[in-house]
Amino acid sequence: MIADKARFEEAIRRFDEANSEDPNVEIADGKPYPKEVLYAQRMSACLGRVAPDAPEALQLAARCQHIRRWSIPRNAFTMDTAGYHKWRNSLKRLHAELAGQILEAAGYEPETIDRVQQLLQKQQLKTDPEMQLLEDVICLVFLEYYFLDFASQYPEEKVIDIVQKTWRKMTPRGHQLALELDLPPSAQALVAKALA
Repeated sequence: MIADKARFEEAIRRFDEANSEDPNVEIADGKPYPKEVLYAQRMSACLGRVAPDAPEALQLAARCQHIRRWSIPRNAFTMDTAGYHKWRNSLKRLHAELAGQILEAAGYEPETIDRVQQLLQKQQLKTDPEMQLLEDVICLVFLEYYFLDFASQYPEEKVIDIVQKTWRKMTPRGHQLALELDLPPSAQALVAKALA
């Protein structure tokens, strides 16, 4: 339920405006998009399919989950597990901070801003149903749109390990939705191997 449709639409517009500065371009349906604008639209669309009545804060968090992600590149950190976790934590803080600024400018009250920031920072992932729903959506978007390209860059055993880690983050309903995705045969084969 959206409390104030104009305010909600203004926040979405501002999120998309911030992401439209992404120098990375992705082609979808023959049309170029700033990469994070396209990702944000896919997140909103997936959440809309999975949970059409999702709370407003969750809808906002889904739209800004990767806001200005390119501004902290992965290669700014050591290319090991510790570096990866530092990078991810830096991104979570960045996303929460930028989302807070944009939501405040759009006229949101502190309670909603705090809630969106909690969701973006994945606090209490396993005990918060809304956070878990957001995680399911993140995993579904990855599997549907980014998995095949990701898989082509790494050895099969690493890809299988990533699918298994992704699967562990999801709920049983998320698993069911993932298995219903219309994935290309090569992606389906990798998922099947990971779950065997």
